[in-house]
Amino acid sequence: MKLPVIDTDLAKRLERSELEYITSRISSIGERSGNPEGVEIRKFGGATAFYTKTMPWRSFNGVVGLTPDDIDQIGGIAEFYRERQRSFEIAVNPCSASPELLKALAACGLYQKAFHSVLYGPPSRDMSPLPEHVRIDEVTDEREFGQYAEIHCVGFGMSADHKHHFVNNNIGLLHRPGWKFFLARIQETPAAVGVMLISGGIASFTLAATAPEFRRRGLHTALLHRRMHEAHLAGCELVTAQAGFGSTSQNNMERTGMQMAWTRAVWEPL
Repeated sequence: MKLPVIDTDLAKRLERSELEYITSRISSIGERSGNPEGVEIRKFGGATAFYTKTMPWRSFNGVVGLTPDDIDQIGGIAEFYRERQRSFEIAVNPCSASPELLKALAACGLYQKAFHSVLYGPPSRDMSPLPEHVRIDEVTDEREFGQYAEIHCVGFGMSADHKHHFVNNNIGLLHRPGWKFFLARIQETPAAVGVMLISGGIASFTLAATAPEFRRRGLHTALLHRRMHEAHLAGCELVTAQAGFGSTSQNNMERTGMQMAWTRAVWEPL
């Protein structure tokens, strides 16, 4: 499949796919009985701000969808997080940036802290061979979700003792339309996980994690291939994912046929 070149229309579709998966994920957490994590989602013009009281990490406290039309909303966004005593980040994509927007962010006391890669690629008609002794299963049963949550946990450098938090905050997605969870095993031992959301003809690869002792065994790439095949089966036109610039994850994505859509600028308060 020949990939379409990036133009404004395609860029907007990729942006929407990212907004959809973030909104779905954070909304699911907020829909838990009593909203124990203190989730808030607020619109500021065309931008969406996410806040999670109990989780200070940037992935749960950020703004997506900001455009030059929202320059007059930046002060309100900063105040929203200031009232909650929470630092935050704003994602700025090249297709939604302008000199005036960047000046306004700086004037409001924000600075560009980092870059982040956004990639896109083709679904895969054929299933690629798996590394030796590797099996990948889709997680569909709540009774298996603890294994997924443990790898999710340790793959991000946390103790497996905290896996109940990952279960509680992610199990709501298990039966949510479009979401798919995959667990890779090596000789029957859970080793890596990958997640995707299918929506609007695009499959967003939203998360992947490998237990430290199983890294450099081809599991991340195997999970990419599996999700690309699932995207084909679902009739998707494209797949998309994010990764740290120049990271191993980005390298693996490019080896599977994905290519750079753009490098996002990440802004946060001084």
